[in-house]
Amino acid sequence: MQQFMIGQYGGFDYSKFRKDFKAGFYGIEACSFKSEEDCLNLIAEAQQHQFHTGVHFPLRADPARLRDALFLSPDEYERAEAFRHIQEELDYMVNLRPGYVLFHYPKPVILDDRVDWQQWRFSDRREYIYESETSLEELIRHSEYLFDWLSRKGREYHFQPILEFDGLNSYVYNQDFLERLLVRYPDIKLCLDTARLYQQDRFDPNFDARALLRRYTKYAALIHLSTVQVKDTVRHSHYPALPELSPADGWAPIEDYLRIIREENSGVRIMFEHRSDLITTEQLERCYAWVDGILSGAAEASGA
Repeated sequence: MQQFMIGQYGGFDYSKFRKDFKAGFYGIEACSFKSEEDCLNLIAEAQQHQFHTGVHFPLRADPARLRDALFLSPDEYERAEAFRHIQEELDYMVNLRPGYVLFHYPKPVILDDRVDWQQWRFSDRREYIYESETSLEELIRHSEYLFDWLSRKGREYHFQPILEFDGLNSYVYNQDFLERLLVRYPDIKLCLDTARLYQQDRFDPNFDARALLRRYTKYAALIHLSTVQVKDTVRHSHYPALPELSPADGWAPIEDYLRIIREENSGVRIMFEHRSDLITTEQLERCYAWVDGILSGAAEASGA
């Protein structure tokens, strides 16, 4: 379980910390903290318990801004504002010294015009554009600038840039430009979210979550792990992955995903991006043990 992490979203929640964090865990991912006190608490606990920290951009909540940086926007001013926002956050978090800073990619999300995206969660209309409104060439050009900028900032501020896949279109899963960038900039890694991949797999007939995991897990430093139930609607978002939650009932095939992840990149870190308040402490322990058993191969060896 040394590769396991927990998340703290909106502030440093001591009750979640006491329930979720276990001795030997790798660390904590922080996002959208509402106060300076939350940041100081995270720094203090990291020093006391000797764990690593990562940041899901932004570290500080700002109601006046979108959470995610729109660094691929067709609008030049919007792109410039995104990089200004990132720079402000990097300057602020120098005392935290996070091991990584994570950003959603692509942002804005590029939506396949053929797909019904009504069940995809967006907080603001600016968060997405349609494929018909942009081009592969434009995405490549803005992505090349992004990779170069993040790579330079990573060296300057001593963090690993991580790009978390958001909704994807064929520019990512049918083209190879992104793999070429990941090879050219090996300091930049990916984050793959199991629930998001499953959700798109269910309503986008052109998307194959297992194929994407087989292709991109080798470039990942982090997995955001949770499950979700998809039937006629999306239910139980960010639910903890438990062995009894069957794909036959519309739950994500987490065991299949984890086996692919183990085959492609067994050392990747696992951040439990779930709502542990929805389950008991005993269930949470089973969640950890089940995931650890699959990733270590123990479950397979025991015939489970």
